[in-house]
Amino acid sequence: MVSVPPASRRPRAVPDAASGADFDDLLQVLGEQLGQDGESTDPRTRRRLKNVTFEFEPDRATVHDMAGDAGYSLASNWFTQLLAQLAVANSITKSQLCVFLYVAGGQQRGTGIAQYTQQEITDGLNRLAAKKGGKHITRSTVNRAIRALVGYKWVEQLGNGLIQLNVRLWFHGNSNAQNTVLDQLAIQHDCDPGAFPNAIGPDVFQEELDLEFPEHPDQGRGRRTG
Repeated sequence: MVSVPPASRRPRAVPDAASGADFDDLLQVLGEQLGQDGESTDPRTRRRLKNVTFEFEPDRATVHDMAGDAGYSLASNWFTQLLAQLAVANSITKSQLCVFLYVAGGQQRGTGIAQYTQQEITDGLNRLAAKKGGKHITRSTVNRAIRALVGYKWVEQLGNGLIQLNVRLWFHGNSNAQNTVLDQLAIQHDCDPGAFPNAIGPDVFQEELDLEFPEHPDQGRGRRTG
């Protein structure tokens, strides 16, 4: 006597919602595919699926643990290394580096804009030096540094003490806010690929650090080159 293998079960196609099948029909099909009803075709003995429960594992992400209470910004790794390389090569001045870092750390979240006058930048940079009795940076040096940073397309002056950071280099906010700022800047500059915040400088060259040293009668005005 040859035994007949049982018929294999195949998943039923889910009815098209446009065909008029209701939600109960969809649940019944799902129940059948999960093996929760018998093979009986008798509607009186067939079990119906009441509900389906899904459990999700909680998100285990935690917040960043940053020093200070000013939050944090995102910086381009390429630009961070470039800053170090330019400083070692004397291709940017100490004052330019300090002014940029100070302004970048004070930008308003989601805008890329820092609100500082040149005097406020000067006073902010001198805060620690004043406590230690060290050398101070002057407002004229800050002014020259900002002009250089504008030429590098690292910042842009908006007037009334507002400074726009190049948000491709340094940004305090999420990617959606950054893209919004980039779209606004593109419109302001007629989508010019060579305008701010594109074509990032500076061209690498050797220059003297513009630190100001006191004059000595026997030595003249001192200059440092590295």
